Amino acid sequence: MNTLNQLVLPKQDEKTSVEQLEKQYAFYQQMKINEVKKLSEGKMIRRITSEANWVLRSKYASCLEFGVNIRVGDICFIDFGDESYLYEVGFQHFGIILSFCHGKAFVIPMTSNPEMVNQAYDIQKRPNGKKHLMGIGLIPGMAKESVLFLNDGKFINTARIIDVKANINKNSALFQEIKKRLKECMKF
Repeated sequence: MNTLNQLVLPKQDEKTSVEQLEKQYAFYQQMKINEVKKLSEGKMIRRITSEANWVLRSKYASCLEFGVNIRVGDICFIDFGDESYLYEVGFQHFGIILSFCHGKAFVIPMTSNPEMVNQAYDIQKRPNGKKHLMGIGLIPGMAKESVLFLNDGKFINTARIIDVKANINKNSALFQEIKKRLKECMKF
């Protein structure tokens, strides 16, 4: 039987006993343990780190409460969480802050994975590259060339931000190009 079918979640307006919920939660926990056992050591460490960060940080409204000051253009080390789906950024990655709105930061995740860097669209170097990937080169303060996942941009609670590593000046040509490419990716 499909494991998902065995996990019977009550509808929001449905009355459920505490005993039923505890039984379902125990089943869910066992499902999760079985999935974690299948992970590589590296993915297991990233998952545990994200879960621990959630326990420690999810009750806070801002990274300011941890002494981390942020501004537009900052490249930050961010915990995107451990519950990502296929083709979504999860765990800990760098990301650039594009804007703020009502206590949240709009960030674009990034990676220095050479395979992704070499697939990124560039009108000169790779005109047939993937347009949802934008190479930004080697930014001072970073160790490697990086690429942005333009299609993964989203608003986050800034308590997910662990540290600031670098900055791209919000008035620079590169920052303006990032905003332009994001708009193109979103097809506004």
